[in-house]
Amino acid sequence: MADLASFTRFARTYQAGEIIFSEYEPGDSFYLIQSGKVRIAKIVGDIEKTIDVLQPPEIFGEMAILEGTPRSATAVAVDTVRVLEFNRANFEVLMMGNPQIALRLLKLFTKRIYDQKRRFMILTLEDPQARVADVFLMLAETQAAATAGAEQDGEKREFKVTIEDVAHWAGMGASEVQTILGHFANQRRVELYPDRVMVRNISDFSRFVNSRRKK
Repeated sequence: MADLASFTRFARTYQAGEIIFSEYEPGDSFYLIQSGKVRIAKIVGDIEKTIDVLQPPEIFGEMAILEGTPRSATAVAVDTVRVLEFNRANFEVLMMGNPQIALRLLKLFTKRIYDQKRRFMILTLEDPQARVADVFLMLAETQAAATAGAEQDGEKREFKVTIEDVAHWAGMGASEVQTILGHFANQRRVELYPDRVMVRNISDFSRFVNSRRKK
């Protein structure tokens, strides 16, 4: 995104721990990360859960532009963060003056909206085992989109993820996730390797998660 250099007048810098915006507050701007990391957190029940940690060139806060709704999560600078801040007015300038960048941003918007809503679905599951299983369903959906048209190996799916990755997406501790995956392995539902996890039957996980999700 080097071709955004002309938009440096929209640059903002936040220090580690500084809140960029808070959940439920009104918002009229979104941000594109140029450097540093931003933690996105949401209150689930009475507990703050980390939904994601973003880094360049990802965007966040886009729902304020697309839907005009209050902030659905809190954004906090993990370290020193530099962003470009766009509101409705200067976003229109960007759209008119840089159509190629605008198209890329719109594609990013679409993916980000899906990712955030899908990860929130995981966090709303009360059963920890279902939450872990749903992480693999989410990854399978992403995998299917990336390999559209390619043959799938039956119900077996391989995911190049670590325990820490799964814990991050599930909003849980790594030790708890490791215990649950060990339980799944004992049930012969997964095979565990240092750098990947093999789910033996992805449809089995889908049935399990659907049975635990509140209607």
